[in-house]
Amino acid sequence: MSTVETLLEEELPATPAGAPTGETGGTGGEEADVASDFVTFEMAGESYALHMERVQEIIRMPELIRVPLGPAALEGLANLRGRVLPVVSLRACCGLSATGHDEATRVVVVEAAGATLGLVVDRVTAVVSVEADQLESAEGVQGTVRSELLAAVLKPASGKGGAGRMTTVLDVQRLVRSEFADLARKVAGTGGAGGWSPTSAVVEEDSSDTLELVSFAVDGQEYALPIDRVQEIVQAPERVTAVPNAAARVLGVMDLRGGLLPVVSLRQVFGLEVPALQAHNRIVVVTVEREGRESLVGVVMDTVREVLRVPAELVGALPHVVSGGGRSREVQSVCRLEDGKRLVSVLSADSLVDVGALADLDTENAVVTRTRDEQEDDVVDDGRGDDELLVVFRLQGEEYCVAVDAVQEIIRVPETLIRVPKTLDFVEGLVNLRGAVLPVVDLRTRLGLERSARDERQRIVVLIIKGVRTGFVVDSVAEVLRVSGAELESAPELSPEQAEVVTRVANLPRSERMLLVLEPSQLLGRAQVAQLADEVPAATTAA
Repeated sequence: MSTVETLLEEELPATPAGAPTGETGGTGGEEADVASDFVTFEMAGESYALHMERVQEIIRMPELIRVPLGPAALEGLANLRGRVLPVVSLRACCGLSATGHDEATRVVVVEAAGATLGLVVDRVTAVVSVEADQLESAEGVQGTVRSELLAAVLKPASGKGGAGRMTTVLDVQRLVRSEFADLARKVAGTGGAGGWSPTSAVVEEDSSDTLELVSFAVDGQEYALPIDRVQEIVQAPERVTAVPNAAARVLGVMDLRGGLLPVVSLRQVFGLEVPALQAHNRIVVVTVEREGRESLVGVVMDTVREVLRVPAELVGALPHVVSGGGRSREVQSVCRLEDGKRLVSVLSADSLVDVGALADLDTENAVVTRTRDEQEDDVVDDGRGDDELLVVFRLQGEEYCVAVDAVQEIIRVPETLIRVPKTLDFVEGLVNLRGAVLPVVDLRTRLGLERSARDERQRIVVLIIKGVRTGFVVDSVAEVLRVSGAELESAPELSPEQAEVVTRVANLPRSERMLLVLEPSQLLGRAQVAQLADEVPAATTAA
């Protein structure tokens, strides 16, 4: 018995007596000249049907993540047992008025044109088997949906005196090809457009004389770690497992994707009070080196603040007069930002954990450490692809991300922005970033989402888009996350613009999350980049 029939048998009245079940008829297309099985459902009080052979299963309404720049009918993406499933409103596809979801709402998972989609319907009614004489061709039939989506009409069975109502059979093949042509083309192997080379309006600065850091706060003070030592940033668990006789700064161990991660309290390192872990705490997973081997260590921070890109001339060694106070091992340098009004202490990752204490944890708790050669072997042997480090941020309640390599830095939104007249509607203005003019774009508006009022949680993620350094305002920055190649897959191509901007999905079933991966080079079009490039030097001259 199929998944469809099992679900319907539990929820719905039995199919008409004598109707065959289990085997589907038809010719493999939407033809209506042979006996076939159909799944029937209702929308807006009318009865509709789909060929059983197109229906993979029927599920209740799942949790969805919204996709910007997608077609109007797209409700979002769902995780269906590890697969990314586009879910669309069949009402919208058929030109019917929208309605809310309730307990009867179902998603019919269909396969057509080589693609798999979930179609939202008001209510599934039955699985029926009909003879050829009950099917009437769609030619000349006018109903409540567009005629090109009709495959046939199911007439009441003989012997009922015509008392039953007619059921419209939808052509799901034509539906996918007409409403989601990009998805069908991609599956067929004919889609995909080549990109274009970046403009040289503004040349990216040389990164050899800059220091990239992740900054965070501990007891109201700001510290940072080199970004190349930060593997990822995760939310603190409710508790960590204490380890007997461990060093005082070691809180214990926690599970990190099947491995044990030693957890160190930076407050304990600095001799501060160590409160219980809270929801706002973050654990920065860093690599530490000892005797030619690398280990992962989680460091508890009060909050994570920003990604900083600091010119080398603004970084200096810790003054000698204070380096003898017991902090010279942990603090390796100090950044002077905002004309010296903001000082950020850069920590040495290798000095956060005592080598002997970490060795004891390795022995007693099987904490994995590997040599560099072993790590390289893992990369060669692992057929899943390389891990990627992603900066995760939020927009209108959904999680998005970009590759950390594309992020120049993350800064707070200033109190005032320099407005630019007659500019693009999603450009908020210009800011002075250490003497350079930075155009700022409202990412919500760029992605077709509702604009929001400014608040303290918002940040500007600075990217270089086709040679132009651009800041994008996001609702908040959540974390830096390491994702394996197996967890990254191509996003469904549901519209031309969406397919260019939302290129991949990070599907994380264990944490019940799906992250939309944005392609930075496509966040602004060629004409938009050229206009911004013209405005930046003009604004600089005016200033």
